Amino acid sequence: MKVKSLAVFCGSKSGNDPQFSIETKALGHFMAKNNITLVYGGGNKGLMGDIANAVMEGSGKVIGVIPELLLEWEHQHEGITDLRVVTDMHTRKKLIYELCDAAVVLPGGNGTLDEMFEMLTWNTLQIHNKKIILLNCNNYYSHLIAHIDTMQAQGFLYENWQQRLIICTTAAEVISALG
Repeated sequence: MKVKSLAVFCGSKSGNDPQFSIETKALGHFMAKNNITLVYGGGNKGLMGDIANAVMEGSGKVIGVIPELLLEWEHQHEGITDLRVVTDMHTRKKLIYELCDAAVVLPGGNGTLDEMFEMLTWNTLQIHNKKIILLNCNNYYSHLIAHIDTMQAQGFLYENWQQRLIICTTAAEVISALG
């Protein structure tokens, strides 16, 4: 199946490594060039702003989904194709999942990890079977990957997690993995 819409989970902050923004923007430019709609959290700060702005710079389509609670916190993006305001975080995640064909997880904080693990859980429970890609830019997620390996080694996972989560280190690898 060709990916027509891609959920991107990432930080509303940029982090300390400039490479995070570089890879985020590269992914956004690729998405616009290939008519892949961005579905994301609707913010205009940090990596969230970077991905949305990069897609919009390339005349791509961007759907932002933001809960009322975060309108001020994440500074909703007023310059995107479609901004949907929902009642709560659960509704946000559910709508993002419904609107996407696959998901990419970029560097981020607690919310990004929440979104990734919920999507992985839904995938394991066969609620959906969407491709999930983790961008481990400059080893940002290496400790998390090691912990997931530990969860598997200690018998807490029902299957090999590598069948559900594709690890990439650059936007170019993400692009190849979407194919």
